[in-house]
Amino acid sequence: MRLLYNFGIKLFVLALKIASIRNNKAKRWVEGRKGLLKKIKKEQNPGEKVIWVHCASLGEFEQGRPLIEEIRRRFPEKKILLTFFSPSGYEVQKNYQGVEYIYYLPADTRRNARRFIKFCNPEIVFFIKYEYWYNYLSILKKKKIPTYFVSTIFRKDQLFFKKRGGWYRKMLKLVTHFFLQNQESADLLLSLKITNFSITGDTRFDRVAHILENVKPVPLVEKFLNGQKAIIAGSSWKAEEALLMQYYRINPSHKLIIVPHEVNEENTKRICQLFDNNIVVYSKFNSTYSPDKKVMIVDQYGLLTSIYQYGFLALIGGGFGAGIHNVLEAATFGMPVIFGPNHQKFKEAIDMTELHCAFTVNNIEDFNPLLTHLLKNPALLVELSQKASEYVKANVGATNKILDAVFDK
Repeated sequence: MRLLYNFGIKLFVLALKIASIRNNKAKRWVEGRKGLLKKIKKEQNPGEKVIWVHCASLGEFEQGRPLIEEIRRRFPEKKILLTFFSPSGYEVQKNYQGVEYIYYLPADTRRNARRFIKFCNPEIVFFIKYEYWYNYLSILKKKKIPTYFVSTIFRKDQLFFKKRGGWYRKMLKLVTHFFLQNQESADLLLSLKITNFSITGDTRFDRVAHILENVKPVPLVEKFLNGQKAIIAGSSWKAEEALLMQYYRINPSHKLIIVPHEVNEENTKRICQLFDNNIVVYSKFNSTYSPDKKVMIVDQYGLLTSIYQYGFLALIGGGFGAGIHNVLEAATFGMPVIFGPNHQKFKEAIDMTELHCAFTVNNIEDFNPLLTHLLKNPALLVELSQKASEYVKANVGATNKILDAVFDK
């Protein structure tokens, strides 16, 4: 099975090289790793005390960021190494100032893993949420380097818990300790007779609590809203934008801010046409805009978390695709949230649905009456807002629990 796994990794890399001819994301993945190990060898000092934090992408970085910042506060003398698997994480955060080193993670061949660990010589490793790379984990285990998985969540439909998942279960036994989000994950590990875990919650709650405490104003948004609150479409895709378009053609009663997941000229143009160009574009906003326009599109990355402070209700993108984006960033500002049906992998979405401050829609027939009902009941919105805010506050604290456990040892 190990030979098959290693062959699969090489085949995966080859497929990305072929895809990179036409696909920009694949191209960044491939080009970002050219000469990477030589660069790492040149930049690393084996005598340094390095803590390695690995994130698959941007979402996992936000999950790991409270951990990084608290490590920096507690241990300013230590160096922190941050790696990403995906270009969508690396390209956005490659200039992040909270760590000394930021790299793509070399593909998980045995040679790459051996060289990377030798050059970086980490004393402790944190994998954020998931990504089980066999060669990295087995070499870390062999070298007795403590390896922790943080904010991890397991589901019974994962390969680890299926009959054919025996070899993959071996990877779980290479991990020093799991810091889990919930009891269900603990029960699944216990079913495999794995006991090296603690239930500490999700570090994303710490991240969004920090965002709330340090939020900055967005002057152009304030000018557009002129003292009003808005519905925020956060990390939206075509499906969410289509729902809003159909609703706003009939009921343009409140201002709407759309922050799309993909920011580029072509997507901005498409959304403007969707709303019959009766829309304010953030990058072109000026004092001459017509104040009767109800919709703004934010064609700039990095503003969504600050824009949530101006909302009273959020439609979160991704629920009609692979899975919803971050609902906690909206909830921390006291916003009830709406999303599509693909949210089952996200504990916070399930929790908020059970608390009745989050709502699932499958189509326009669900969306229109739900939004109309909420907008016609201000007192209900206030109640839902309080529930969302209290949910976040009740779950803060995972970061300190994790670091206390690791470094007390």
